[in-house]
Amino acid sequence: MTDYKNLIDGEMVDNGEWLEVLNPANEQVVGRVPACGKDELDRAVAAARRAFKEWKKTPQEERQKAVQGIAAAIKGNADELYRLLTSEQGKPHTQAQQEIYGAAGLAAAQSTLTLDDVISQDDDTRLSRTRRVPVGVVGGIVPWNFPIMMAIQKIVPALVAGCTIVLKPSPFTPLTTLRIAELIKDVVPAGTVNIITGEDTLGPLITEHPDIDKITFTGSTATGKKIMAGASGDLKRITLELGGNDASIVLPDADVEKVAEQLFWSSFSNAGQVCIAAKRVYIHKDIYDDLSKAIAAYANTVVVGDGSQQGTGVGPIQNKKQYERVLELIQDAKDNGYKFLTGGDKDPSGTGYYVPITILDNPPEDARIVAEEQFGPVMPLLKFDTIDEVIERANNSDYGLAGAVWTKDTDKGVEIAEQLETGTVWINEFMHLSPFAPFGGHKQSGFGAEYGVDGLKEFTYPQVITVKRDAAV
Repeated sequence: MTDYKNLIDGEMVDNGEWLEVLNPANEQVVGRVPACGKDELDRAVAAARRAFKEWKKTPQEERQKAVQGIAAAIKGNADELYRLLTSEQGKPHTQAQQEIYGAAGLAAAQSTLTLDDVISQDDDTRLSRTRRVPVGVVGGIVPWNFPIMMAIQKIVPALVAGCTIVLKPSPFTPLTTLRIAELIKDVVPAGTVNIITGEDTLGPLITEHPDIDKITFTGSTATGKKIMAGASGDLKRITLELGGNDASIVLPDADVEKVAEQLFWSSFSNAGQVCIAAKRVYIHKDIYDDLSKAIAAYANTVVVGDGSQQGTGVGPIQNKKQYERVLELIQDAKDNGYKFLTGGDKDPSGTGYYVPITILDNPPEDARIVAEEQFGPVMPLLKFDTIDEVIERANNSDYGLAGAVWTKDTDKGVEIAEQLETGTVWINEFMHLSPFAPFGGHKQSGFGAEYGVDGLKEFTYPQVITVKRDAAV
């Protein structure tokens, strides 16, 4: 077992108080991290505030170069990092590799983003120019499902925009983030990036801290509402990427054999612990029977187990609280007599947070397993008849993060996509996010954007400078 330290003002430090981090595959302690509170947070914020004075004046090219150094540090240590990630998060090694290399790629790509000045008037009367200025000190709060990708998509745009950041990883998955902190502490100027760990009680302290100017948060809608309330005291800027109950719509012309495997992974990647996973799969009645059988048959070929073992396709739920919630939803489906195509029973061994791959056969629309975000390896398949009907059903949700349409007729797919009330819609694929395109939710899936120029703007204010020409002074 290794002790991991926090990054504050360019130094790796601890306070002598520790939190234990468990491997969800076997419930064994794999590391310890500092249990920080107000004192450590104040130190980190003060360091970020001092560093901001110089960082905001640092030329854009130098800020971009520092971010490229972060990308290189992650990529250069990927083998160590992905194994550590699996040990604390539970996802299979192949998916952990994808996250680590994806984070490095995201950092490298976003280091190229720029915010150019915009001229709104340039005539004999006046010159009016809009520039983007950094918000200041950012507080970043990261979830446990994709701890490295989510950390990078907060750290990188903050730095590129000229901000500094205090980042809080989830207490369930802080180890890999703190190892990256150690790797980058000499890559970025002291105080520009600070990473501190603590229980969930640390989050509200960040949200309400008077010297933090902006909060960027990824997590549940319920927590997002609390963050909005906490940030309202001094009108902090906020970006919220929250929950989703994403619908996939499969039209009758879809190729059953080809789409079955893709639909499976659209729901079960990372054991279903993905905000943009397919949480509701609507299949046209003409192909419902064949496709539901094909998905269930494929599910029976996928191994559920320890993510560090070769051949594992679906790992454990990351933590006990979420594990118990998923089991509760499955039990509710059993209690209501819904039909299961596969799964439904928890692992009898009692060790590790394993939930079997569970697929339900056409439960009612108001079933909890359909109406709520499962965030686990559970897929309800739902039958539909008409396009108008399925669009209405898909939109009948408080969430609006993402969705997908599966069809050979891409024009029809786009026509449907344009009627879905979500921030992102894919046609014949799933979970593709571009570093250069904005990602964000509608309705209670949050607001603001991440990725692309729109995401970078979230870390800035617009400032308009107008020069009156031939003014009498």
